[in-house]
Amino acid sequence: MSIGNYSVATLGDFAGRELGVSNWVVVDQARIDAFAECTGDKQWIHVDVERARRESPFGGTIAHGYLTLSLLASLAIEIGFVPKDAKAGLNYGLDKVRFMTPVKAGARVRSRVTLVSVENKGGGRILIKAMNELQIEGEDKPALVAETLAMLVA
Repeated sequence: MSIGNYSVATLGDFAGRELGVSNWVVVDQARIDAFAECTGDKQWIHVDVERARRESPFGGTIAHGYLTLSLLASLAIEIGFVPKDAKAGLNYGLDKVRFMTPVKAGARVRSRVTLVSVENKGGGRILIKAMNELQIEGEDKPALVAETLAMLVA
């Protein structure tokens, strides 16, 4: 996606504004299993479909919280969070993360991104903070809310 007039030079004009909403992404069991394999976090509530169906309060497996958090970067890029004229945009950190609603296997999620602040750090570096809300289709509460930080190289 492209955000009209959004560039390194105009970042300050967008502080406090919603930048956009990503497309829906399916968090299926294959993605959950791949994340479990990659990270070594193979708790039954994530990977044992039959046990989760029997014993989980959610009626099945759920995505790892950190899997849902990891989706924010690609969804922000899809929205156009890093201006096209920036040389690079690097993950810099998180100020606050709250996991609010588990994401059940097979659910669709999307991210709503608001630019919170822009801080010139000198040397062509700009620190930007965004509020990300990872929404779950059909749920009232989001999966998570997170304040993310990115360092742009102008």
